[in-house]
Amino acid sequence: MSPEGKKLLNIIILGFGFMFMFTAFQTCGNIEQTVIKSFNSTEFHGSGYTSMAIIYGVFSASNLIAPSVVAVIGPQLSMFFSGLLYSLYIAMFIYPYTWSFYTASVLVGIAAAVLWTAQGNVLTINSTDSTIGRNSGIFWALLQFSLFFGNLYIYCAWHGHVHITDKDRRTVFISLTVISLVGCFLFFLLRKPDSECSSSAEATEPLLQEESCDNAATSSGCSHLCSQALDAFVKACKLFITKEMLLLGVSIGYTGLELTFYSGVYGTCIGAMMSFGQDAKSLIGISGICIGVGEILGGSVFGILNKRIGFGRNPIVLLGFVTHIIAFYLIFLNIASDAPLAPEEGTDLEAFISPSVGVALFCSFLLGLGDSCFNTQLLSIIGFMFHDNSAPAFAVFKFIQSIMAALAFYYSNYLLLHWQLLILVLVGFLGTITFFKVDHMANSSRRQSDYESI
Repeated sequence: MSPEGKKLLNIIILGFGFMFMFTAFQTCGNIEQTVIKSFNSTEFHGSGYTSMAIIYGVFSASNLIAPSVVAVIGPQLSMFFSGLLYSLYIAMFIYPYTWSFYTASVLVGIAAAVLWTAQGNVLTINSTDSTIGRNSGIFWALLQFSLFFGNLYIYCAWHGHVHITDKDRRTVFISLTVISLVGCFLFFLLRKPDSECSSSAEATEPLLQEESCDNAATSSGCSHLCSQALDAFVKACKLFITKEMLLLGVSIGYTGLELTFYSGVYGTCIGAMMSFGQDAKSLIGISGICIGVGEILGGSVFGILNKRIGFGRNPIVLLGFVTHIIAFYLIFLNIASDAPLAPEEGTDLEAFISPSVGVALFCSFLLGLGDSCFNTQLLSIIGFMFHDNSAPAFAVFKFIQSIMAALAFYYSNYLLLHWQLLILVLVGFLGTITFFKVDHMANSSRRQSDYESI
């Protein structure tokens, strides 16, 4: 297989691994607040929103050490062990206890930081400046198929259920745990891409971090590993305070806020609308499918085909923001303001129009499409601007995104829907403007580099 073919295969395997893992985890996050409300046991007193706030809070802090972990054990083992902790969190719902729920939340927060830092590293070392956009789109589209399959399963399993029984819960979460474990073991199929310094490497050689050709020869003992870890940490701190990353931080922060909204809050809102009828609970699954369709469409068109059809990054990000504005306005009109905080029985309040299932599901599609516009372009621009420091750069990316997601999950316990939508609109507008600025800087840098090479 050619070097380029091997790199493309790695991207596809990476995408499938994440697709299986997040078929389980994103489905879990989408339904957990609804599931918790239906618990028959009085011994459990957890909150899905609080759990997610813990996950993303720990996630953000752990991003400071994640590059060091990836530098020491490599991206392949980093993703595998992180995936095991994701599976542990999902399995906890089979026989839930409050203490295990929140302990697993802390562990998966640590795992998430390592997992996504390693993912960014693998994506970058298997890409060039000319293929980073394509590869980001392929990975994103495969990842978002997880929303389609997981939520289709939820719809079929819970169709017509007004109340989620213990048996329903156990059946769903046993299945999700197995699916997550399949994704973990797929990471062992990743292979080291060919490089100038290792062109004779065997095709079956496991994936290793490709920072320099001399690392393997000079690695001798614990002192070198500690030096690697410290160097990765210092690089992450330095990247965090660069002008480009500070500006991108607003855009990244917005993706954290809307990640919380579409993955946790909006599904809960739909399930709480009594006016949607007895199938409101199963509509959570259909909503997730519609989000997934939007994500896949956006990842395919604006990631995979971007190079061929000549779009720049700015028009795609602008489209993403406009798409989200339309979705937020329709949600404001269609969903009751107290829906995020409603009890298991739901809310009988209405917004400004007669509640429509069709409008609610169309908004789900728009949320997914807009999210894919932002995330594919952020992956692309970070991979381009910080190609030589990919692991620290993606660690900073996830640090900012996760701390904003944690903040959003925290305030979701208290704020009515219209206040949450207002926050999203304001931060989204600022994030779009700052992305335009950074993309202009990236294009100027590329033109200057091309000029100097003449």
